Amino acid sequence: MKTLSTILASSFCALSIALPAFAGGGAEWSYDGKGTDWGTLSKDYAVCSSGKEQSPINIQTGDIPRAELSIPKINWKSFTPEIVNNGHTIQVNTDGKAGFTKVNGKKYQLLQFHFHHGSEHTLNDEQSPMEVHFVHQSEEGDLLVVGAMIEEGEENQALKALWSNIPEKKVSEKLAEKFDSYSLIPEDHAAFRYKGSLTTPPCTEIVTWNLMEKPVTASKEQIEAFAKLYPNNFRPVQDVNRRFVLSVKK
Repeated sequence: MKTLSTILASSFCALSIALPAFAGGGAEWSYDGKGTDWGTLSKDYAVCSSGKEQSPINIQTGDIPRAELSIPKINWKSFTPEIVNNGHTIQVNTDGKAGFTKVNGKKYQLLQFHFHHGSEHTLNDEQSPMEVHFVHQSEEGDLLVVGAMIEEGEENQALKALWSNIPEKKVSEKLAEKFDSYSLIPEDHAAFRYKGSLTTPPCTEIVTWNLMEKPVTASKEQIEAFAKLYPNNFRPVQDVNRRFVLSVKK
């Protein structure tokens, strides 16, 4: 039986602070513009093809009921970041002191965040230029991801600090200055919530997703800088099947 550490180590979308910085384990995989063949690469990735609660998904905003549930209660702190270019994305690991998010009274510690170009989720079949994922883990081992769309607009000062320190592939860079993650999410924490999976192999279905309803912005130049490194590191949307997507607001 696979341990949680084995599952997390094999996906950059769920690296634990205590694990090595680089994604590894399992068969080699890549983004080919389809993202549909991962389940054939290894038996460890079978759920990528057979799972019924896969992520990302398309969210039809007009069809979503508002739920009497609390918004994600985000309690992040400034931390000393480690920037990793892991061959699939740019990932920022925390120092173990980055705070937590509570959902329905359950606490999830912030482990890392990373970026996708274009966005993985779509809203009303529309893809955004980028998407950022903040990966959290509870004491029980399940995951919470807070995601936000990144649209073209004003320059993002947080991204400016990160982009100027992006390392070469398979190299990490520890920054001396503290980093504040709040600038990478909107002030309004209303979100779309649903049960889903990691969006990279092994596609494990252990994630509670909270995708922010409102986007943040980055300049055209900032988006293009990331796209030069990773022009299409997104998984296409998966079938919703019998899942419910809820809108949670204040």
